[in-house]
Amino acid sequence: MITTRIISTGACVPEQVITNDDLSKIVDTSDEWITQRTGIKRRHISAGENTSYFAINTARQVLDRAEVSAEDVDLIIVASVTADYGTPSLACMVQKEIGAVNAVAFDVNAACSGFMFALSIADKYIKTGMYENAIVIGAETLSKIVDWKDRSTCVLFGDGSGGAYVEKSEDEGILKEELGAKGELWYILTQGYVGCSNAFNEEPLEKDNLWYVNMDGRAVFKFATKAVTKSIERVMESAGVKPEEIKYVVPHQANARIVDIISRKLGISNEKCYRNMAEYGNTSSASIPIVLNELNEKGLIERGDKLLLTGFGGGMTWGTMLISW
Repeated sequence: MITTRIISTGACVPEQVITNDDLSKIVDTSDEWITQRTGIKRRHISAGENTSYFAINTARQVLDRAEVSAEDVDLIIVASVTADYGTPSLACMVQKEIGAVNAVAFDVNAACSGFMFALSIADKYIKTGMYENAIVIGAETLSKIVDWKDRSTCVLFGDGSGGAYVEKSEDEGILKEELGAKGELWYILTQGYVGCSNAFNEEPLEKDNLWYVNMDGRAVFKFATKAVTKSIERVMESAGVKPEEIKYVVPHQANARIVDIISRKLGISNEKCYRNMAEYGNTSSASIPIVLNELNEKGLIERGDKLLLTGFGGGMTWGTMLISW
């Protein structure tokens, strides 16, 4: 049976680190307030690098580690809500810079679930035989869409990129998955509204901050703890896998308390729910691949280990995937 298997991982984050104490100098907050509510202590923030910079360097890293030539890459998919431009796509910019002249390239937007959606798309192309391999990346520069005067959101987010090189395999790889969306809740997490104002029409805006992230934190929290838990349960049931068989859960790094609740509901120990939001904050579509790369670099996972990747984001969307490493 043909499967899609992760061959290598990579990540790229800004060198500039902003601590909770640094934030307390520009907004009314404190290290204690942020840590207790989110589990976040630091975040890496761009010093001028845009999203393409992080995506390109991640792509170079995964290719180098996979020992694959750029000319042999079939497909590049980048998930992001903070691309450099409305068009071209980040994926096309990556293609040019790494020299992947034969690759099809495009972006996807599923907010913080983006990497899961991108990986799922790559998996389908590979399993249908259309392509044999892909570079899949989640990349964000969230610092450019955050209102740094809004303490309810600016303390949460960080910048960076993570990704993987995947290819066709006869060994176990991606085993089961579920993607989902609940569009009726689209309004609880928004950013970047562009009104239809033109030479023949003027649309007045009700707010002047629609470019920035606007979030109903309580509604997002409620959605995440319910939707992600149910999604993981369905994927595990479909695969016939028990909690003790899972080496690690790789969750979206939005909030430590969300991960705690999901862990408790599923009966999976906290130690298995890997988290690094204390160092990176919420990096949206980049968070899951950054965690995956950290597990890989630290030698915490071995071939054959079963991992649960799971994310949720604006839309509202979610995605869960059971993989054999």
